[in-house]
Amino acid sequence: MLVEWLEDPDAAKQLAVWSDVAGLDLVRLGTTATADEIVDTAVTQPLVVAAALLAAGRLDLPPAVPVAGHSVGELAAAAVAGVLSPDAAVALAAVRGREMAAACALEETGMAAVLGGDPDAVLARLAELGLDPANINGAGQIVAAGPVAALAELEAAPPERARVKRLPVAGAFHTRFMAPAQDALREHAGGIDTADPVRPLLSNADGAVVTDGADALRRLVDQVTRPVRWDACMDTLRALGVTATTELPPAGALTGLVKRALKGTTTLALKTPGDLGTAHELIGASS
Repeated sequence: MLVEWLEDPDAAKQLAVWSDVAGLDLVRLGTTATADEIVDTAVTQPLVVAAALLAAGRLDLPPAVPVAGHSVGELAAAAVAGVLSPDAAVALAAVRGREMAAACALEETGMAAVLGGDPDAVLARLAELGLDPANINGAGQIVAAGPVAALAELEAAPPERARVKRLPVAGAFHTRFMAPAQDALREHAGGIDTADPVRPLLSNADGAVVTDGADALRRLVDQVTRPVRWDACMDTLRALGVTATTELPPAGALTGLVKRALKGTTTLALKTPGDLGTAHELIGASS
């Protein structure tokens, strides 16, 4: 996922630095590692943040451009907004991934996407089974999380007009099951310096534009046990008058949600350096 980005010598040097702060060989993991290695939560999270920030470093973003990230992507968004340094964001992602992986090992939990159906009926069914709506993504998608036995019941008897797709994740992210990880993150966050955002930063908690750096960091810590309200983030993008979006790598999933929820929005999934020219044209046209 990083081979083409690392053709830039400056990017290769930057990733070597982030490897040190993460305690992981992100260069190898982003180029020659096996699929089994990079799906480990402890690896995936810092790798995703590093990939996003390598691309962001090649973009010239005007101050008015809002930024948002989904789940661990919110750490990268916080760095793009100037709340965290890129080094601090990658280090925080490494702690987050490691501690969430450890929390996943305590109980057998998982996640499943519920696609379609009436949202209220979906939420009622999750409550009936003792499952949490870990991601409310909009565009007809709610992600359920909790014990695997309850997820199996959901698959066997989904809400009316909905289908259930089990997700290949280690556990019930963004739920009470991640409380130990939240405690560890809070301790680590105590040593992080923050700054107020230099551009509009949307929060996963409620879609609000965060204007205080310390508050943004608190929200990042609390995020691991709270639902991701990507639907609210897209509502805010609409209210801000956003007409075009560029999704940083590894890109694709959020672009699909924006296409379905924000009809008429021009979208770009920025996957390789070859997409940077289009991204700059899009940002310039919409600024």
